[in-house]
Amino acid sequence: MELETLARPGRTWAKFFSSFRVQLLLCVLIGVIAPILTYYAGDLSVLATNPTAKNSLLVGVLATCASVVAVRKFGEFPGTIGASYIFPAFAASYAVGITIILLARAPYSGVLLSITFALSLGTRFAIGALEKRGDDNIYYLVPGGKIDRIRRDLGVASVTLDAPVLPADPNAIIVADLHHDHTDEWERAFAMAALNGIGVYHYKQVWEARTGKVRIEHLSENSLGSLMPSNSYAKVKRLIDIMLTLIAIPVLIVPLLITALLIRFDSPGSVFFRQERIGYRGQMFRVLKFRTMRPAKPRMDDFDPVNDAITKDADARITKIGRFLRQTRIDELPQLFNILRGEMSWIGPRPEACPLSEWYEREIPFYSYRHIVRPGVTGWAQVNQGHVAGISEVHDKLRYDFYYIKNFSMWIDLVILFKTVLVVIRGIGAK
Repeated sequence: MELETLARPGRTWAKFFSSFRVQLLLCVLIGVIAPILTYYAGDLSVLATNPTAKNSLLVGVLATCASVVAVRKFGEFPGTIGASYIFPAFAASYAVGITIILLARAPYSGVLLSITFALSLGTRFAIGALEKRGDDNIYYLVPGGKIDRIRRDLGVASVTLDAPVLPADPNAIIVADLHHDHTDEWERAFAMAALNGIGVYHYKQVWEARTGKVRIEHLSENSLGSLMPSNSYAKVKRLIDIMLTLIAIPVLIVPLLITALLIRFDSPGSVFFRQERIGYRGQMFRVLKFRTMRPAKPRMDDFDPVNDAITKDADARITKIGRFLRQTRIDELPQLFNILRGEMSWIGPRPEACPLSEWYEREIPFYSYRHIVRPGVTGWAQVNQGHVAGISEVHDKLRYDFYYIKNFSMWIDLVILFKTVLVVIRGIGAK
């Protein structure tokens, strides 16, 4: 096959609106600058003499830019649709901007900010309807190593390169096993591809970007080139965890008491469920949840602690009120106190029961690396995979967990937060 014949006609306008610079420019110009100029009848001098106009312009521009950046970052994670995060991103950014200006007691125009919010939000939605969607790229696979895994596992549109010649496709994505000992000709081709702006990716990067999971044959470095997640973000995240928990406890104290009474009346046994689990840096702690099952009866024969630690589909042990608590994730709320004690975070890999952790340790030599970050009330595996109901699903769960650790950042935490809200509203992924 002649590589020059592989070029595909691009969708020019879709590609144009997919540009980050174009999105940022249009949202600021149409959403902020135009309405402010209209509001003040084109008198630019008012921006220098009127603090209300100046502050409104500053908040509008910064909030709109932050929103466009956030939507872009959210859309980079597998399984996310950027358009679904447009409203949450804009609402959150403008709320933060207005909160800051209120705390500073600076003058601003609520009417003007409402207009800029509506117009910039509408502009971004319009761009979302015009920009390129989905992954319709053709992947150009370089023979050698474990490259066949891409074709086998993902079923992507692909062409195998028979010779070290660059494809004519302007949107080409070259995928290779870069750990394989390629010939000098292929190494030169990789270098020339980079010089010509053609992406050359290790096959694992493509696999991770499309699935939201990492392979767990061995440990893999993160974007910092290290096994250690960002220490600075971990400290900021811990501070946010404490602040959010202190705010949430007074708000949730009445619902927590009502839930406790409902559990008490629904079935005999303790209101709370406590279980020894492995947490941050491998330390054991007792997780606190609302009880959703009937108290277990002692069993002597054929007792399997691993299977017993996993809640099955339609598990007969779940009570009537317990099923509702699981669907709405209300059963997790007592873990607020685990967060305050530093044993957990709002977001992170779910802490595993000791029998499961011990089993994982036997199966995966580096499983303990999972404890490098604090376990969470919700996590990447929970919003993508849902509840694990069998041994056959636990390896997939670990792939999601290790992906989270490798990509540990504010952006993936925000994606998980928004996805968790959708999961709770829809009541999916619970058992």
